Amino acid sequence: MDGQNLGTMDVSDALNMAYAQGLDLVEINANATPVLVKMMDYGKYKYDQKKRANEARKKQKTIEIKEVWVKPFIEENDLNIKLKKVFEFLNEGNKVKIAVMTHGNKKVLARGRDAIPQLFAHIVELIGEQGTLESKSKPDERTKSIIIAPMK
Repeated sequence: MDGQNLGTMDVSDALNMAYAQGLDLVEINANATPVLVKMMDYGKYKYDQKKRANEARKKQKTIEIKEVWVKPFIEENDLNIKLKKVFEFLNEGNKVKIAVMTHGNKKVLARGRDAIPQLFAHIVELIGEQGTLESKSKPDERTKSIIIAPMK
C-alpha cells in the first residue's frame, strides 16, 4: 500500500490486513466518523521523528550571555580594550552583560551616583550600530549592569 485510501472497513479486517503486511494500525483521528486510521511501521515512524528532532536541535544556536567587568572610573584606553572583547562576543551572536564593580568603593560614593549612568551612556554610544541596549539593572541592585544584544 503506497498511501492510497482503502475506504471504510471493519476494524478486524483492517487489523488483519496490517498484520499480513507486517505493519501497525495507527489511529490518526479518533473524533472523525468513521475513525481515521493508517497502516504504518510505527517503530520506524518514531525513529524518524526522533532523528528529525535531533537534526533540528543541532542546527539551532544557543545564545549565551558573556560578561565583561569594568571599573566605574575606567580610562579611555582600558575601556577600548574591553570593548574589543565586547565586539568579539557580539560578532559571535552572543549577548554581552557589562557590569560595573561598585561594592565597597568609596570613590564612587564621593564622586556621585551619576558616574555609572554616564559610563553606561558612553559605552552604548561607543558600541553604536554593532549592538542594541536590551536591559539595564534595577536601581536597587548591588551590581550595576547593562545587557547589549547583537544587531540582527
